[in-house]
This record gives sequence, C-alpha cells and structure tokens, in this order.
Amino acid sequence: MISKQNIALITGITGQDGSFLAELLLEKGYDVHGTIRRSSVDFRERIVHLEGKPHFHLHYADLGDSMSIIQVMNKVRPTEIYNLAAQSHVQVSFDSPEFTADVDATGVLRVLEAVRQCGLASTCRIYQASTSELYGKVEEVPQSEKT
Repeated sequence: MISKQNIALITGITGQDGSFLAELLLEKGYDVHGTIRRSSVDFRERIVHLEGKPHFHLHYADLGDSMSIIQVMNKVRPTEIYNLAAQSHVQVSFDSPEFTADVDATGVLRVLEAVRQCGLASTCRIYQASTSELYGKVEEVPQSEKT
C-alpha cells in the first residue's frame, strides 16, 4: 500500500488515458487530483464514477493560464504530475495551429514553470505525454530510439 504522501496531479483527467490512470492510482492508494477546464460543456463522463471517492479531487485549471496551474500546484503540492492534457485533434491542429502550439507546447512550459515557482522541483516527478504525430510520416518500422 502506498503511503498518504503520494499525491498525483493529472492534467487531462477527463480523457481516456487520464481516467484510466486515475483509477489505477486510486487502487494503489494515491491521493488523485485532476484538472478540468471551465467549459459550457461537461466532459466528465469518463470520471463520473470516481467523483465522491475520498481520495479523488477535481480542480479548475487550464494549460493556457499559468496562474490557474500555479494555484492548483500550491494547493495540491503533488509528488507526481502526469501531464496528459492536450489539443489532440489532428484537423484542429491544422485549422488552429497557434492554439494547438499554445496548449501542447507552451502549456508544458507553464506546467514546468509552475513546478519551479511552487518549489516542487526536487520533490515532484513529472510525466509528459505526447504523440507520435510529432514525428510525421514513419519511414522505418518498427520505430526505435534512433528513428
């Protein structure tokens, strides 16, 4: 059993990977905190079964807003951060490239800077998810660390 001091912060908790990760970490005894964006549409269907559990907490934050990230990190003081939030729709990335870059690239910078500003750099581990789409057309299968 993991001790109470293991505190995970998951961005993108309402997505497929985020919701599965939340379930796994709760089973391992973690305190799990997730960030959700304020939106006129509620996208919580993947995590509704977790709401109300004693070690599951949701916070409003947006990777486009540094202050909201800093506020959540100061409140939660995570020992692990799983940055799964992203603008992941390929067509949207072509239609709105600046928005995509702001969320997917600068958003990572905001998370890292919040860790630094909150004094968590030596006590918090960070997992940064990404996509194979970054690399373009595959020229060799299977892929390796060198391709």
